[in-house]
Amino acid sequence: MHRTAYRLLCLIVDLLVLRGRRDRSKDAEILVLRHQVTVLSRQVPRPRFTPTDRGLLAGLFAALRRDQCGVLVVRPATVLGWHRRLVARHWTHPQHSPGRPPTAPTTRAQVLRLAEENPGWGYRRIHGELARLGVVVGASTVWAILKRAGIDPSPGRAADTWRSFLASQAAGIVACDFFCVDTVLLRRLHVLFFVEVDTRRVHLAGITPNPTGAWTTQAARNLTMTLQKQAVRDP
Repeated sequence: MHRTAYRLLCLIVDLLVLRGRRDRSKDAEILVLRHQVTVLSRQVPRPRFTPTDRGLLAGLFAALRRDQCGVLVVRPATVLGWHRRLVARHWTHPQHSPGRPPTAPTTRAQVLRLAEENPGWGYRRIHGELARLGVVVGASTVWAILKRAGIDPSPGRAADTWRSFLASQAAGIVACDFFCVDTVLLRRLHVLFFVEVDTRRVHLAGITPNPTGAWTTQAARNLTMTLQKQAVRDP
């Protein structure tokens, strides 16, 4: 960090010195520096850059015009790659062991016992009875325990599957989610979008750095009004 600040201070001093020079002197210095870079590029085909070098070059790259990018010893795509890795390192969270903790054997035994003694109970009824007994377990965990034991998690349930349900109700279902975009200044923006399940049409609902519940609800209302107007206009 101290080295980066020192290098940045040196660049600022150099910039102040260059502003006081005549144009002819600066042009001559630029030509000399370009020729030296050409000579060094022939001797070192793949130069090494420290994190400080990458940061300074990326910052100066933003001030160059497109026709001036040829003075760089690296391609513009390389500089953009540096920025992507910087964003990835900035937003990387500590790694934890994947998966949920294993279910206690006593809990599994209680689930199977209730299922065997009450053949007409589904996994939700068993989950509710366990909650009354003070056993903390998720409904999906009860479903998985019964499924692995070869017991129907929902006896007597209709034969309709999620696939057939979605196929019959797709015209009235809209899914939604967020995805994130990181700006060049490492500011994270959250993008809310909706997808019509029937037509796979995607609707952009809004972009915000702070997706609160109130903001999300209002964005959903706005989209609902837009879809209603489209339905009236295109019956």
